Amino acid sequence: METTLREYRSDDSQETAALFYETVHSVNLGDYDQAQVDAWAPRDRDLDEWDRSFKGKRAFVAIEGKRIVGFGDVDVSGYLDRLYVRRDRQRRGIATSLCDALESVVESATITTCASITAKPFFEGRGFRVVKRQEVERQGIRLVNFVMVKRLR
Repeated sequence: METTLREYRSDDSQETAALFYETVHSVNLGDYDQAQVDAWAPRDRDLDEWDRSFKGKRAFVAIEGKRIVGFGDVDVSGYLDRLYVRRDRQRRGIATSLCDALESVVESATITTCASITAKPFFEGRGFRVVKRQEVERQGIRLVNFVMVKRLR
């Protein structure tokens, strides 16, 4: 099935929030324990707040048929905040397409992300380099991630 990209719309909030929850609770569960994924992606989410978190950013969704299979966003400073693909659509080029689109709209000379343990190899394969390993706190639970940067120009 062909995957197409389009800009995020407010009516995508419920489907992207569900995709985020399901992906973290399946794909990322290989690198993080249950308490960590629960803190990272809680089941109950304020969809208005989730939708507002995309405002002022460039955000794309990947569509197959009528279903969202991935999404990502980047802000004006070049910070790539989120990049998620449905668990059943991993390793099919969707994250690559989304990341290509996000990198193409960044006006700064670099793009930065805080990559999970799970996503780190993907970003390294795209030319990002680790600046530092860090621990972040979500709902009182500590999670490891990596600040990564890539020079675009």
